Amino acid sequence: MARFAKFVPQGVIPAALLPFQGDFSIDEVSFKSHLAELARVRGVTAITVNAHSTEVASCNFDEQRRVLEVAQDAVGDRTPLISGIYADGSLEAARLARMAHAAGASCLLVFPPNIYRYGQRPTMALEHFRRIAEVTDLPLILFQYSVATGGQCYPLETIISIADAVPSLMAIKDGCASPELHERQIRELQSLARPINVLTTHSAWLFTSLLSGCNGLLSGSGSVIAELQARLFEAVRNQDLQAARKIHDRIQPTADIFYANPKVDMHNRMKEALVLLGKLPRAVVRPPLMKLPDAEIGMVKAALIAAGLLAQDRGMSRVA
Repeated sequence: MARFAKFVPQGVIPAALLPFQGDFSIDEVSFKSHLAELARVRGVTAITVNAHSTEVASCNFDEQRRVLEVAQDAVGDRTPLISGIYADGSLEAARLARMAHAAGASCLLVFPPNIYRYGQRPTMALEHFRRIAEVTDLPLILFQYSVATGGQCYPLETIISIADAVPSLMAIKDGCASPELHERQIRELQSLARPINVLTTHSAWLFTSLLSGCNGLLSGSGSVIAELQARLFEAVRNQDLQAARKIHDRIQPTADIFYANPKVDMHNRMKEALVLLGKLPRAVVRPPLMKLPDAEIGMVKAALIAAGLLAQDRGMSRVA
């Protein structure tokens, strides 16, 4: 299986959705089609699986391995795959990392353990990453949660300490939800002697976030609007703010509905969007997530129309 050597996490990285059959089993055919479409988008540098977008919390170890195997079969020969490490314990995190390495992942996205909600010590965070790095030399991305989650948002000093001690840490996925902290992390982490890329996941205010200078984005909404995100990233990089604002105006209606409360339904709404666009056969989610009410699906449809992704009269997508 292909694994991209010397992969550097940067640029536009969609987090794929995971389609299910009506009995909640994985719909591998639809998943492969979804991945192939993402891989065809110009500007996409990698695809993330085994993350929130693929409902990783509801997938067991064997299913996570199968997700990565199917992704490898679909696009692994041409697109680097980033696999999430979602575990509360460091021993299980290392087991997942070993599996992902063997299955051909090019990079690992390390989620903060849920126990950090009650706080963390810097030594805990360092040990978690150290145990993962002991079993694989793959590049690591630290997932920085919102400051509202308490200990799941790493202090900047802790991130720098991990970077010093774990050379394979190469980026953070920044969802801190604080513009002030976000800007500081970009400024300090990307200017280290060994720079740590900041990949924004502030999809609800992506334009503003990219203007702060982050070196990429890693976003679940890329499962639906990867092309628009790639064009926005390119326009900001080229300092073409007029073009960037026009693209942002198209993205914003989707951001408004995808990231509305309750935010736990963000990827649920994205699945419904792909059904409306004719790109998925059904929008099944695993419990405790539930099917969206018809009125909310109507709001998703209205957002796609406002973004110019869906023709109002035919209910068919057009080229972005």
